[in-house]
Amino acid sequence: MIKPINKDVGILRKKSTTASKKDLQTASDLIDTLKAHQNACVGMAANMIGINKRIIACFFGPFPVLMINPEITKKFGPYTAEEGCLSLEGKRVAKRFKHIEVTYLDKNFAKQRQKLDDFNAQIVQHEIDHCNGILI
Repeated sequence: MIKPINKDVGILRKKSTTASKKDLQTASDLIDTLKAHQNACVGMAANMIGINKRIIACFFGPFPVLMINPEITKKFGPYTAEEGCLSLEGKRVAKRFKHIEVTYLDKNFAKQRQKLDDFNAQIVQHEIDHCNGILI
């Protein structure tokens, strides 16, 4: 189900809690909401739809990828990026890494590890920041 975008900075600044299989409906809602906003958005975290769980969804090309309880395990190649966010007005500067490795659970709760570079790495870093209560 498509959910409204949360713009309450107080909620967005709260650190998200670990997601479980009970949160699969939230994951589904997050994907639906991301798809509904794909013309203006390449990634979302669950707190952007008002649910304080560690779930993100990102477009890597035309396909959305769901990550449950994502954690960056490696990062290198720091740079400064300018980013926008559906939950916030305007653009802001953020420190990002050109290359990352992330571990997460997929929709079947199978553990995954993925190496990401460039823009895909930037998207995941932005959304994991959301899970950690960090805003750009």
